[in-house]
Amino acid sequence: MYDLTGRTILVTGASGGIGGTTVRHLAKTGADVIASGRSQEALDELAAETGARTLTFDLTSEDSVRAALGDLDLWGVVNCGGFGGEIATPQETDISVFDQVISINARGALLVTKYAARTMERLGQGGSIVNVSSQAGLVALHGHVSYGSSKAALDNITRVSALELGKLGVRVNSVNPTVVMTPMSAWYWGRPDVEGPFLEAMPLGRWATEDEIAAPIVFLLSDAASMISGVSLPIDGGYSCR
Repeated sequence: MYDLTGRTILVTGASGGIGGTTVRHLAKTGADVIASGRSQEALDELAAETGARTLTFDLTSEDSVRAALGDLDLWGVVNCGGFGGEIATPQETDISVFDQVISINARGALLVTKYAARTMERLGQGGSIVNVSSQAGLVALHGHVSYGSSKAALDNITRVSALELGKLGVRVNSVNPTVVMTPMSAWYWGRPDVEGPFLEAMPLGRWATEDEIAAPIVFLLSDAASMISGVSLPIDGGYSCR
């Protein structure tokens, strides 16, 4: 078990599966967790279970992010807030959906990083940021022109942030998970014509679990990863090594 006692860590997207599971894992490390997300009801349930504090703000609004984070004393951040968008080819894509996916997945994470980093610089205690990206940012997946582009952008935000914030003692990394099979994702990934070929191409041949994503996130936040920065870590059963 990693020890993050006394470190305040913000988790965006905490009302979702990976974000909520990450909050649960962090609560066990002794961290002071702030859970942020779109569903206040889900956040309240998570807070009752874990003791996390809750915070709501709009990832697409710089004013909202600035107001929410300006006075927080943060040591760590998990940028897990995201939007899947659509399954479409470049010829079919709805540009308004593309813009929304980029706005939340890349621009929103950058806004959180911008204001969290200012806090970390003010406190002078270093810190750690973990961005939840995707294997779609590393390899081409059918129908993922919007989502994959947003996550590739997030991976570059990760690398540049690691370069710029290293002098502050702030590490920045991303995790790049494969699909976690949930009722929300099953409509596409559960289709036999999609699931079969995809899993056949993956060396481990199975979907990831939320715990298998949350555990590496906690590792990257912890002092056990104190010399790791600027990394995009695939959590994809070996899919991207093909």
